[in-house]
Amino acid sequence: MTTEAVAPGAVWSAALHAEVQQFYAHQMQRLDLGEARAWSLTFTEDAVFDVPTLPEPVRGRAGLVASARRARAQLEAAGERHRHVLGMLDVRPLPDGTVAVRAYAVVYATPVGGASRVHRMCVCEDVLVRGTHGGLLVAHRVVTRDDLP
Repeated sequence: MTTEAVAPGAVWSAALHAEVQQFYAHQMQRLDLGEARAWSLTFTEDAVFDVPTLPEPVRGRAGLVASARRARAQLEAAGERHRHVLGMLDVRPLPDGTVAVRAYAVVYATPVGGASRVHRMCVCEDVLVRGTHGGLLVAHRVVTRDDLP
């Protein structure tokens, strides 16, 4: 296995990169399928989710569930589906055991019965931690949009 030091005391590995990719595949599908509770469980209890479409950061799983359900209801009312695709993952393990990830997020919007279009292009910056069962969880997420100053 190839490894490369990325910070004092931290080592990048292909296995970690693959684990992070799988984590995001699972997480984004939960969101896009409208599984708000399951999506919230991919975050820590006290997670912070900072996205420019909301007036202030969402804090904690209960807030994440409420926010995801509101967004889902708005999409259903508009007759539209969204798909979140994360790519270009820059995975950086840190000496404290957390993992910093910077990724590009493309949000595709598809009106039911219509053609898909790129809705938003974003940058997603996460701090991932290990949960009590060893899996990854988002402790802090900041999303920026390319179309906003």
